Amino acid sequence: MLITELWKSNNESDWLNALNKYWDFVLPKNYDIEKKLNNLDTQFINMMEVEDFYNFLHDEYFKWKYTAPNRYVTTTAQLKKYQIYNSMHELKNLHEQLFSFDKNNIKEGLRIATSIRGLGTAGASGLLALLYPEFFATVDQFVVKALREITYLEEIEEVFKINPDNISLKNGEILINIMKRKAADLNSNFKTDQWTPRKIDMILWTYGR
Repeated sequence: MLITELWKSNNESDWLNALNKYWDFVLPKNYDIEKKLNNLDTQFINMMEVEDFYNFLHDEYFKWKYTAPNRYVTTTAQLKKYQIYNSMHELKNLHEQLFSFDKNNIKEGLRIATSIRGLGTAGASGLLALLYPEFFATVDQFVVKALREITYLEEIEEVFKINPDNISLKNGEILINIMKRKAADLNSNFKTDQWTPRKIDMILWTYGR
């Protein structure tokens, strides 16, 4: 089924099938970390000491987000500056902010998360989507490419103006709002609460590849 057809579908099985296809695109070597982070215990991350939060980012989140070895090396090189420059207190402050802001304020969430060394808008949105799947979605090149196929989307002109390889905070806010709205529509149509912006981004990720 094309994304243009799925986006209009009122058949929940179509959406569930599309969501299940996400796992077909996950490489075997990444499967375990995908499963783990897709069921992330947000409160556990919240209660971490800053050293543990740093290790979570370095050993788990960055590996999940930056699957290309060269991207993992370059982004973690930025993260390591917290240790190199003895500035873990800065990361501690951002860690605290991540769990104290208004989750309905997409712009603020992205501002906080992009302040973490090594995270641009795409990386920041991914972290927020794992921590707060009911409020945030991952925005990346694949989501942009998939949404561009939906020519009847009310924000289609704005979507086409987005550079998939350089998504700004404003762009991220637009894209997350699109996915939040779709999740809310599905929950209303199907009389459920299981659909989240995060699940919408998982579906779009498969269509944009």
